[in-house]
Amino acid sequence: MRLSVVVPCFNAASTLAVQLNALSRQSVPPWEVIVADNGSQDASKEIANGFTGRLPRLQVIDASRRRGAGAARNVGAAAATGTFVAFCDADDEVDQRWVEGLAAALQSHDFVASRFDFARLNAPGPAYVHEQETGLQTRQYGYLPHAGGSGLALRRSVHQSVGGFDESISFLEDTDYCWRVQQSGTPLAFAGAAVVHVRTRALPLAAFRQARTWACSEVMLYKRYRGPGLQLPGNAQALAEWAKMPRILIQAARGRRSWYGFWWRLGTRVGRLQGSIAFFILMF
Repeated sequence: MRLSVVVPCFNAASTLAVQLNALSRQSVPPWEVIVADNGSQDASKEIANGFTGRLPRLQVIDASRRRGAGAARNVGAAAATGTFVAFCDADDEVDQRWVEGLAAALQSHDFVASRFDFARLNAPGPAYVHEQETGLQTRQYGYLPHAGGSGLALRRSVHQSVGGFDESISFLEDTDYCWRVQQSGTPLAFAGAAVVHVRTRALPLAAFRQARTWACSEVMLYKRYRGPGLQLPGNAQALAEWAKMPRILIQAARGRRSWYGFWWRLGTRVGRLQGSIAFFILMF
């Protein structure tokens, strides 16, 4: 199968070699690998170029015209020559049979999502349950299924027909992408045999920043898709969450809750307020 793998990259020198090594060890090699550098200021490009000869038809291309993973993926997909294109992030690690699993799923589906694993790349901690460990993500919005951008694969002509990722969206551009592809008539299927080992944010303040930006983008998605049926928790539930924050803070200080969880919940609340201001819709 002519499968092009696109790896968007921004200042990923500490993790990129792990991902490229994983791609070089695939049980079924990809047709080509494209590292789309989004303007890195570290050694990412040098590390990628060091895999010349180890990865099939390796291209390391400049994708710095616009910041963001969606923009980098679009530049990479535009350079691809395969019939199908797959995306994986520079800070994750695909399983050795990832390409093989995608190829099998793409025999009968034009748009698929990989299975996520959180055990390999993250320190042991509180149980973390993610829908994409067992199937597509469906619960959060009560709308069409969606999946993370790392591990998506589809027919390249389908990607082109929807105009690629929306480059105006900094976060949750993968959710928007999944919905637009499905609205165009191509269902999203789960490729359970294609596994991506996902690296999460380790530091509490990093969790706060990620939760804040995601929640802000959720407000944008709600404004865009509430007509077709997207749902988010109402303001009454959001106010109840705000009321819980002092108690959760005290529990974290006493060691009864993780600081990571506290900062994530606080980031979500702050992001909703920022989104309300940015997109002119009240979402606490």
